[in-house]
Amino acid sequence: MWERFKDQIQVFGRSLLLPIGIMAPVGMLMGLMGAFTQSYMIEQFPFLGNETLQLILRSTQQISSIIFSNIPVLFAMGVAYGMAKHEKGIAVFASIVSYLTLLITMNVYLNATGNLADSEIMGELGQGMVLGIQTLKVDAAGGIISGLLAAKLTDRFYRLQLPLAFAFFGGKKSVLILSFLCTIPIGLVVPFIWGGFTRMLIGISPIMMNPTFGPGVYHFLNRALIPFGLHHVLSSVVRFTEAGGVWMIDGESYVGILNAMNKVLFELGPTHEAWGRVMPQISPYLAPGQMLTTLFRIPAIGLAMYHTAYKDNKQIAKGIILTVVLTAFLGNITEPMEFSFMFISPVLYLIYIVMCGLTVIPMSFLDIRMGYIRGTIFDFGIFGLLYENTNWFNLVLLGIANFVIFYFAFRFLIVKLDAKTPGREDVDRDVTLLNEKRYGEIAALVIESLGGRENIVDVDNCVSRLRIDLKDQKLVDGEKLKGSGASGIFFPKKNHIHVVFGPHVEFVRNEVDDYLVGIGRESTV
Repeated sequence: MWERFKDQIQVFGRSLLLPIGIMAPVGMLMGLMGAFTQSYMIEQFPFLGNETLQLILRSTQQISSIIFSNIPVLFAMGVAYGMAKHEKGIAVFASIVSYLTLLITMNVYLNATGNLADSEIMGELGQGMVLGIQTLKVDAAGGIISGLLAAKLTDRFYRLQLPLAFAFFGGKKSVLILSFLCTIPIGLVVPFIWGGFTRMLIGISPIMMNPTFGPGVYHFLNRALIPFGLHHVLSSVVRFTEAGGVWMIDGESYVGILNAMNKVLFELGPTHEAWGRVMPQISPYLAPGQMLTTLFRIPAIGLAMYHTAYKDNKQIAKGIILTVVLTAFLGNITEPMEFSFMFISPVLYLIYIVMCGLTVIPMSFLDIRMGYIRGTIFDFGIFGLLYENTNWFNLVLLGIANFVIFYFAFRFLIVKLDAKTPGREDVDRDVTLLNEKRYGEIAALVIESLGGRENIVDVDNCVSRLRIDLKDQKLVDGEKLKGSGASGIFFPKKNHIHVVFGPHVEFVRNEVDDYLVGIGRESTV
């Protein structure tokens, strides 16, 4: 039961990547538009004051804002799609039915009990207008509830057979009907439990949001949860719930650090008092905290790995290390580097996550005021250099200190622990197929190495790894699997293997799926 629960939590965490995936690039676009429409930016670059250009910029910003105005809807669809095992399209459809029903049911409850607030004070009572309905603002949690319900009902009832007279309403249609009916009691119960739930999250908020050591606790837990795929859950809780604090800005409360960030970054700008009051407190939990890892720590670790690689292996190690460093630097994906030493040297990884927690704490005192949620060099340019009053140079100074600490620590520990990091293995993996993007051949090799089609039960993937259920893990040929270019292979539990491909994983997954259904290119599998 525990293993099943843990698996479900991992799938849930991966499903949150879908809405986050659209929020990140749109957030960058909003950041650019928001920067170019601020008065301080127009003063520095007078050509931005052109009326036609400003109209285009403001219109683009307004269009982009629709994503952030409907985060619960995105979460409902993303969770339903990610959690459902069958008929994912129906699950997404049902999640919207459920979410709309949840909103109106809570509205009816508030109205019937006389708790529907006047528009002037509804924000103070946790209410607001959502899709034109005044209701309890459960924010992302409402979407998650609807997504989970829709996924469960889809898997359970998508083949439901009814008596002939009602046959039209069976099968997939029954999922939509049941989503509507089952959400009604949930909408009546939520107002009762939401108050207690909110108090609980506020109770743990002082630990996560402590102005001194809070960022250290958060980043330690974030890195520690990566092996289990649960770091996305932690991030979402802090970003969208009371665990990330309730921030008062211009007399209105904003739940979670990302909602507060969106308000200050995209609407108020560097001249508002909240820029100096709120941004330094929430920045360590978002892009600036991540930038320490992607722009400084990962390159430092990569350099340490290169310098400790065996002389004969340095050339091939350089290509591998450079790839994973650039993946983090440009794409905000750190797992390929972390997986390169996580399981071959757990002690080294433990030291790594402790160092990540400790070395982010100084950020609390450096008055860094930057967004957004990704830690790429592009985010640094947009949200650090283009905005005023960001104190980006303090981030660079702290980053340089992190680089030096991580470089020398890893250079010493890799040798001391004799960790088989890239370039120190007895047999180096062959990345030729990955570099040449020969994903069909990789898929054929993966399937063959796992014991063939008949030994594979289910295939899934997250950001960087294939997650495959097997009938018998004894049939896995690890040596042959190395030839696919995988940077990591491990068994988190019996008959379940993770194969790390980094940013290539989705393309490999697509080819594996094609082979399993018999439409892949001919192979010996």
